Amino acid sequence: MDKYYSYTDFLKAVGQQPDSNQAEKLLNEIYLDLFLNRLQRMHRIEQLKALIDKSLDQKNEQKFINYTMELKELLKSTTA
Repeated sequence: MDKYYSYTDFLKAVGQQPDSNQAEKLLNEIYLDLFLNRLQRMHRIEQLKALIDKSLDQKNEQKFINYTMELKELLKSTTA
């Protein structure tokens, strides 16, 4: 789902059509992709928190470490 959108591509789309229809479509696609990425990250964060709680309840240290490391990386990439 991670797509690369360049400013150059956006400017090309704006320059191609005087009514900016292509540019609007590209901009809508970018916003939709960003929105879906955010939803996916938020869902995974909630999943990981539940899995961390479950691993603590089960006293499974290895799963706890794995889930917390993944959560830490996900949170780091979200704020970066």
